[in-house]
Amino acid sequence: MFFIAARLVTALLGATSCLLVSSVTAFTNPIRRPGGSDPQMSYSGGYYYLLSTTWTDVEIARATTIEDLKTAERKVVYSSTVANRCCNVWAPETHYIDGTWYIYFTAGNGNNLDGQNLHVLKGGASAWDDYTYVAQLTNEWSIDGTVVRLNGWGNYLAYSCFHGVTYQSLCMQKLGDGNVSLQGSIGVISQPTETWEQSGTPVNEGPAALYMQGSGKTYIAYSANYCWTPDYCLATLEWYGNTDPITAAAWTKSNGCVFSGGINGHYGTGHNSFVRSPDDSQTWNVYHATSNSAGACDDTRYTMVQVLGTSSDGSPDFGTPVAFSYDSAEPSS
Repeated sequence: MFFIAARLVTALLGATSCLLVSSVTAFTNPIRRPGGSDPQMSYSGGYYYLLSTTWTDVEIARATTIEDLKTAERKVVYSSTVANRCCNVWAPETHYIDGTWYIYFTAGNGNNLDGQNLHVLKGGASAWDDYTYVAQLTNEWSIDGTVVRLNGWGNYLAYSCFHGVTYQSLCMQKLGDGNVSLQGSIGVISQPTETWEQSGTPVNEGPAALYMQGSGKTYIAYSANYCWTPDYCLATLEWYGNTDPITAAAWTKSNGCVFSGGINGHYGTGHNSFVRSPDDSQTWNVYHATSNSAGACDDTRYTMVQVLGTSSDGSPDFGTPVAFSYDSAEPSS
């Protein structure tokens, strides 16, 4: 009896162990709902960091697995009563540059959206360290700033703008000393001139740098179309690599959306970021979507995470938005 009982206990413990392993090595979407718009994720020192905002502050959460980000503590790292940067806080992003973490974000006034500009916080050696407000980076309407690292050229800030153009486009400018200023000319690198990026109103926004391992190709993924339409989608720009990156001629636009909604109940799939797996073998696409078939720009949007594929020519293969029921393995470690 004792032998049989011991074997039964061992079997039960083994089964429990398998269940425990399963629960921490897989995740389901969404990662954040509501409040999952404009998601940006990074990985460092054993933690995933997810940036978010209540539109009046910047918050950061961390966890050792993507699944645990759903319930992770959120720490407020920025809020302000200063009139020109108190409100409409959008699209915060963490970036590790020269041994220090920075957060680039959008903010403006509480009266309208006309005063939106880019701002920067400076942190420490860990993404979880405290952050201090440093500076306003732009002096004309600008949103959705992200860092783009270009070999041989340096670090740039790409963002959405109206710099000398009629419609909301993509701009790029070089990061200055200390990564808390911009220097040199502003270049408009993409305008929403294609019919497939003009739904609702012509828009290019939400840039995110993508570095394809193996092929060495550099891309900027961006969001096209107006977010209050179901057609809000991801498109890409590919950098030639030997041409001044602040010129439109340096970039080749994708032939249409590369990642669209209308699948598995997701619409308006856009404003993404990319995170590498702990073992650096995978790239994961972190994006927002809405269940509203008419599209949405509000706080009902949720955060999704899924692995990015690679096409035979070395270009990214985004696939299609996965169902909430899809059980995804955690990134390779």
